[in-house]
Amino acid sequence: MTSPSFPSTPLLDQIESPDDLKKLSREQLPALSQELRDEIVRVCSQGGLHLASSLGAVEIITALHYVLDSPRDRILFDVGHQAYAHKILTGRRSLMPTIKKEGGLSGFTKVSESPHDAITVGHASTSLANALGMAMARDAQGQNYHVAAVIGDGSLTGGMALAALNTIGDLQRKMLIVLNDNEMSISENVGALNKFMRGLQVQKWFQEGEGAGKKAVEAVSKPLANFMSRAKSSTRHFFDPASVNPFAAMGIRYVGPVDGHNVQELVWLMERLIDLDGPTILHVVTKKGKGLAYAEADPIYWHGPAKFDPATGEFKPSSAYSWSAAFGDAVTELARRDPRTFVITPAMREGSGLVGYSRAHPHRYLDVGIAEEVAVTTAAGMALQGMRPIVAIYSSFLQRAYDQVLHDVAIENLNVTFCLDRAGVVGADGATHNGVFDLSYLRSIPNLHIGLPKDAAELRGMLKWAQEHDGPYAIRYPRGNTEKVEADTWPALKWGTWERLKDGDDVVILAGGKALEYAEKAAWDLPNVGVVNARFVKPLDEAMLREVAQKARAIITVEDNTVLGGFGSAVLESLNRMELRPTVRVLGIPDEFQEHASVESVHARSGISAGAIRTVLAELGVDVPLEV
Repeated sequence: MTSPSFPSTPLLDQIESPDDLKKLSREQLPALSQELRDEIVRVCSQGGLHLASSLGAVEIITALHYVLDSPRDRILFDVGHQAYAHKILTGRRSLMPTIKKEGGLSGFTKVSESPHDAITVGHASTSLANALGMAMARDAQGQNYHVAAVIGDGSLTGGMALAALNTIGDLQRKMLIVLNDNEMSISENVGALNKFMRGLQVQKWFQEGEGAGKKAVEAVSKPLANFMSRAKSSTRHFFDPASVNPFAAMGIRYVGPVDGHNVQELVWLMERLIDLDGPTILHVVTKKGKGLAYAEADPIYWHGPAKFDPATGEFKPSSAYSWSAAFGDAVTELARRDPRTFVITPAMREGSGLVGYSRAHPHRYLDVGIAEEVAVTTAAGMALQGMRPIVAIYSSFLQRAYDQVLHDVAIENLNVTFCLDRAGVVGADGATHNGVFDLSYLRSIPNLHIGLPKDAAELRGMLKWAQEHDGPYAIRYPRGNTEKVEADTWPALKWGTWERLKDGDDVVILAGGKALEYAEKAAWDLPNVGVVNARFVKPLDEAMLREVAQKARAIITVEDNTVLGGFGSAVLESLNRMELRPTVRVLGIPDEFQEHASVESVHARSGISAGAIRTVLAELGVDVPLEV
């Protein structure tokens, strides 16, 4: 890679807060927007950050901060991954290189990070309900601040967002909703609402005239109507009557579509819309990756790229084989073998390794958008009709569908397999994305089986078992890499059986998944310390557990999950039923949210690293050097 030189930023250098932004003239805002874009590219070129989405929202954020008075006025960002310009304009420019690093800025908005961050986010579709709550609190307290929410069209696929719109239209609280329409979430957007918005631009009334729109504007304000007459050639248009407008049908004023990269026009509109009574949607059309040719050409890849040369877009491709790729390869082959296999994902095609599968089996693939509950219950419907659906989902995202897993799948013992990517600590994305609760919340559900593969081969074996046996199964695996296996590898294993990896009967370490790596490293040179691959958490291998507990004076359980109700708790419950009382030490994620840092750092401070395990072994009287 070449050493990049970045343009100077004379306007941005003057801004430490939104008050400084307001000192600029409107004519300077386009130049400032370009400087913001240059700064975002510079920061993101170091890798692992949200590039394309932040580039697409620059003018929206600049206009909002130019018109509104943050933090008194509340500006909310759905998901928060598009808010880098917001962070820069609110005094955090010097800290931008620390994003997602231990002790640094969050990759999303975070209330405890800045008074300008109205909500803490990471998952989608929450901004509108939050905005409604703030507007109601404002009115109940007799205050008069503004509430503005920025939500992408992808987030509108979430039922929570649609339900909030329904209530917002009913209650008619004053607020501005900026609908950032870039046709993308991480993948391309899906669903009827997305098709509706795309269809707007080919409607005859939209292309040939502004009469209906002008009448709608006149009903709102005369100045806006005059503005429309001056803007025939621009992309600013207003919607036709409620008969074709779902937002108007909900009772929400609609304005748009508008050019989301014309910052001066956005300022003009926001100044007039923000004071209107009731809720207003401003529909802005933007381009994800705006201003960076290679990001515009492939916004999916440039959503969160690795380290790259900002001048050329060149990057060093990784040769590592990820757990996501291992799952994608396995399920693609599995679908060739079994025509009942059907994969469902909630807008996580790329993240879950399903690009190849979606191309190989397009008629047995469904992306429901950011609607986790719909994914699970759709799978239940398929299972009821004889299919073998697999729900590919991040561990932390499945939390949103706990009720559907319990009521729609488990009660009737349906044949649905849940493949939980990013299980355990995920590192840089932090507390909102750490998948450290799934063992606990899934263990509580009757009929559900839970497995933790140690490698890609075991993942394949578990998938094959789940597809060939009745009932719901959950297979969890971490973020990170694993060893690639041959294409037709399908190890035979029996669900509920553990595996001895190292002999030793004095102290035995029970661990599965990511935690097993630490256990093996901690015990490799200790002759009296055994290691068991406890690859099944539900059911446990109680025969092996009994054998271990009858011989060992101590057992250590290690898990990449909260210590409350997880694998260690399951072991203690089982030993209690057996009336066996060896010393048991439970190691796992403590009962607190873990902030963003590397996976290794979070594990070390949580006490589940190899070094931490050796410390516990020493406390139990094992003769062990603490260095690993």
